[in-house]
Amino acid sequence: MELGSHIATKLEPFVLISKSAKGAAAAKLILDAISAQGVYFFAELLDVPNIKQLASSEQHRAHYALLEIFTYKTYQDYLQQRLALPELSPAQTTKLKHLSLLSYAMRHRVLPYSYLQVNLDIPTIRQLEDLIIEAIYLDIIRGRLDQKEQQFEVEYTIGRDVPHQAIAEILTSLEHWSSTTATLLQTLDSKLVSLAERNAARAREEAEHEEALNVRLREKQDASKRAATAAGGRKDGDAMDVDEPEGSDAKNKNRKAPQEMVKVRTKRNRM
Repeated sequence: MELGSHIATKLEPFVLISKSAKGAAAAKLILDAISAQGVYFFAELLDVPNIKQLASSEQHRAHYALLEIFTYKTYQDYLQQRLALPELSPAQTTKLKHLSLLSYAMRHRVLPYSYLQVNLDIPTIRQLEDLIIEAIYLDIIRGRLDQKEQQFEVEYTIGRDVPHQAIAEILTSLEHWSSTTATLLQTLDSKLVSLAERNAARAREEAEHEEALNVRLREKQDASKRAATAAGGRKDGDAMDVDEPEGSDAKNKNRKAPQEMVKVRTKRNRM
């Protein structure tokens, strides 16, 4: 379930009643709404004509100003105007501090305890952590309490209403963000194309290198085979050359032997 999804419809009963409530009844409805458990969005109620009329009522304009603070301001804003505003009950004070925590969490990813203690007017760290834990259980914010570093690390938070005059500024910021994002995406696309081209060129170089290496290996293998064949032919020729002289000498010796014997016999006969 999306964070705070069950909160969006909590204000509807007050909006319906406000269409028929005027004057003191409308002022009391504001106090009931800001006290109601689970109600954290008030802009729709603030825009109801009967509620808007309180802004021009000297008797009830303070209630309208208080509703504005709960809609999109903080506890510090209340403290600055408290003398001209209705006094808050403990439950209303806690809710306004929860809303203020949301505003700070929307602006900063990490909230130091010291910063929150000053802006929420909380004297001790234990009380501050209890307030944050309450907000987490109410499912309006998520994060991690880092007691070692004395800070609250924001993971997610529900949004808050914004004044009408701030919408133009928000739209400008969104347009700037959109333009920056488009430029960044274009840059990333260009880098991806360049990277793909470099990878393709590297792949071609590696393929060419491998092919050249294979050609050299085949040439070397062919040269080795030719050398081995030539060496085998030379060995056969050498064997024939060596045998022929040895056979010739033996034959000559055999031919000379009878002549020598004749000579010996002749000498013996003379004697």
